[in-house]
Amino acid sequence: MTEPSRVERARCGEWFRRNRDRSRLWFELIEPAAYYERPIALRHPVVFYEGHVAAFNVNTLVKRGLGRPGVDEELELLFERGIDPPEDGAAAPAADAWPARATVRAFADATDALVRAALESEESMRADRELLRGGLSIYTILEHEATHHETLLYMYQWLPYELKRCPAGYRPTLGGAPPQPATVRVPAGRATLGADRAAQPFGWDNEFGQHAVAVPAFEIDVYDVTNRDFLAFVEAGGYREPAYWTPDDWRWRARLGLEHPLFWTRRDGAWRWHGLFAEVPLPPAWPVYVSHAEASAYARWKRCRLPTEAEFHRAAFGTPAGGERRFPWGDEPGGAARGNFGLRAWDPAPVGAAPAGASAWGIHDLVGNGWEWTATVFAGFPGFRPLPSYPQYSADFFDGEHFVMKGASPATPEELVRPSFRNWFRARYRYPFATFRLVHP
Repeated sequence: MTEPSRVERARCGEWFRRNRDRSRLWFELIEPAAYYERPIALRHPVVFYEGHVAAFNVNTLVKRGLGRPGVDEELELLFERGIDPPEDGAAAPAADAWPARATVRAFADATDALVRAALESEESMRADRELLRGGLSIYTILEHEATHHETLLYMYQWLPYELKRCPAGYRPTLGGAPPQPATVRVPAGRATLGADRAAQPFGWDNEFGQHAVAVPAFEIDVYDVTNRDFLAFVEAGGYREPAYWTPDDWRWRARLGLEHPLFWTRRDGAWRWHGLFAEVPLPPAWPVYVSHAEASAYARWKRCRLPTEAEFHRAAFGTPAGGERRFPWGDEPGGAARGNFGLRAWDPAPVGAAPAGASAWGIHDLVGNGWEWTATVFAGFPGFRPLPSYPQYSADFFDGEHFVMKGASPATPEELVRPSFRNWFRARYRYPFATFRLVHP
């Protein structure tokens, strides 16, 4: 075994420890009574996610990767896979009898011990096994768990406040009035989509292969659409005008009686924001969080459109000199000054609050403060090949119903912040921390 491989396994071991510590912390944010709650009807109850990460870790690295026995076949099957929710109002999956929390925690502890032993073993990065070569199964379990930290938080958003434990010192930054709306014209140029297999140690299958796209000139918002911006659409009757919605989106809106974004509520004649740990007056400068369907309706009302994935890349990573950056702000990794991501805050921040994270064109918040919807239907890039360690990760969602999201939210771990990373959801799924900006005609 070469020295670099030992170093890499040690680095992965530390990442695994951070993941597991954060997962345990996340389950301490809720009262015991919340453990079997289903805050989003189309997802499993909270208990599933504590068992799911543990099962995925042992199934992927220990059993399929190394060919070693697991811990409990029944639990490894029960917690193997979650749900892709079609839309609000559809029939929820049948409730199952879930194990006691002590059983789930004991299962997680046992799988952790097997994974730690695997990470210390030279076998875990064997070059002669496809699932282990280059640490494939290791990186798969590490990034998988990181994505579920965000899933849990957007589920917790909808637990009753009495079932959550508010962290000490919690105080959202509401901000004042948002900055004046502004746009930037980005000239025609090239956008590089995807990742280079030879240059990136790990990526999900939908990130490969790397290819260049010619992007015509376009004019795009400097800031994400704010709550104040979107309030004008609500007050203008945008939720009651079918001309702004596709037929399917309108039927969905009408069936559920939607009149405003999910994160908003009307109380005592005033709009309020349903925060993770507290309800607060609607912050006008925060980015609005909505579904793709709602974002698209607003865009039609404004006689604009959502950016394509290639336009997002050009706006985020392109430069006037014709080159491309690793991040909007440059080539160095981010930090708190570059944007609201990396699980440093529980809520959004006012748009434009991290000017050091602006792109070369002066566009703000392209990474952080909310995933950004694009007009691009989620699909594989040319030469797509399913990931051997998780073959169903992307391909199951190439159905024309899911749309690409780019950037990051406050709840996105920093390890997932890279240009090629792609998130996606169905058009009428309202729960993720997802915002948008407009491209103007």
